[in-house]
Amino acid sequence: MIDKAQLVSRINSELRSIPDFPSPGIIFKDITPLIKDKETFALIIKYFAEKYADANIDYIVGVDARGFIFGAALAYELGIGFVPVRKAGKLPYKKIATSYELEYGTATVEMHEDALDSGDKIVLIDDLLATGGSLAAAVELLEQLKADIFAIETIVELGFLDGRKKLEGYDVNSLVIE
Repeated sequence: MIDKAQLVSRINSELRSIPDFPSPGIIFKDITPLIKDKETFALIIKYFAEKYADANIDYIVGVDARGFIFGAALAYELGIGFVPVRKAGKLPYKKIATSYELEYGTATVEMHEDALDSGDKIVLIDDLLATGGSLAAAVELLEQLKADIFAIETIVELGFLDGRKKLEGYDVNSLVIE
């Protein structure tokens, strides 16, 4: 069993803060040290796998792009499928889309219209919850497809930005809250 307190401590010690990226005033939380360290990466995936082992999840849904890293590994570990929520213009088939505000601009995300069936039980994952825009947009797409959003997981949450408010009514969990 993965000890959450030890995992959080490890994440905090390896998480890198980059000031003024991608624009002045933004402090970017860089998760690349977490995935570079094979033990930390494995512990994160095992933690989530243990958490959802008996939840009968149908799919893991990951948000472009860092949500793909954690989501695909978690789906593999659970023996289930992975569904991507992509940035606009990246999907080749019929799709649904929604736009949202970023802390430094706007963006659009898309999913294939046949990515999920009504009632599919999913866990939505991304690396970071900041303003909540990208995750709220992903939730909107999942609601359009009538998926059952069992939980939303992130590695890091910037609590001072109140992004969680955009996800009210859902089980939102973050390993590290700053």
